[in-house]
Amino acid sequence: MKVLLLEDDTLLNEIIEEFLLDLNYEVVTTYDGQDALEAIYENKFDLLLLDVNVPSINGLDLLKSLKENSIDIPTIYITSLHTSNDMKNGFEAGADDYIKKPFHLSELELRINNIKRLRQIESNGKTKLSDTIEYDFDSKILLNNGISSRLSKIEAKVFEYLLKNKNKAVSIEEIANNNWVYDEAPTDTTIRTYIKNLRKILGKDRILNIKAIGYKLSL
Repeated sequence: MKVLLLEDDTLLNEIIEEFLLDLNYEVVTTYDGQDALEAIYENKFDLLLLDVNVPSINGLDLLKSLKENSIDIPTIYITSLHTSNDMKNGFEAGADDYIKKPFHLSELELRINNIKRLRQIESNGKTKLSDTIEYDFDSKILLNNGISSRLSKIEAKVFEYLLKNKNKAVSIEEIANNNWVYDEAPTDTTIRTYIKNLRKILGKDRILNIKAIGYKLSL
């Protein structure tokens, strides 16, 4: 799991980084919003940990910018801003969770684990998705009605993104932006071809084509 940390307090940045490394996460640390934004466009992160009051671009504006560009990465704000209005602003910007400083590192771990569960990030082994469908995140084998299909690398990325956003329509652009850096993304036609393959495996009623929006995984 790859995590971006934006925290301008050098000591706290180092403490959190060391803690996350001990949990076997890959961590990229930044100290101002512009550096964080550039890192996000150059990498594919599974989680963002953002302070709000940081130099250059504050954490709220950074997340709003990502959402406006259809980039959806699970996000936890870590901030000394404590009021209910501060929390409201954070969630309206698109955050999944909000931790008030000071906090225990064990609380951070609990909240990260909760987001992993809710967003189905790094689920290990075989997971039952419905009465007839199972998916193995490790081997990338998708099982439907007892018939197994090993997904290609691109198929797996597309399927897992649809799964993270199950019962929600997502566009081709959103799928591309959240799984590949700009110059490595497959074409829209290629992504549609892989979605067509997934529909053959799961059935057309499982991946719905939502007119003028995109595709929705229905489980």
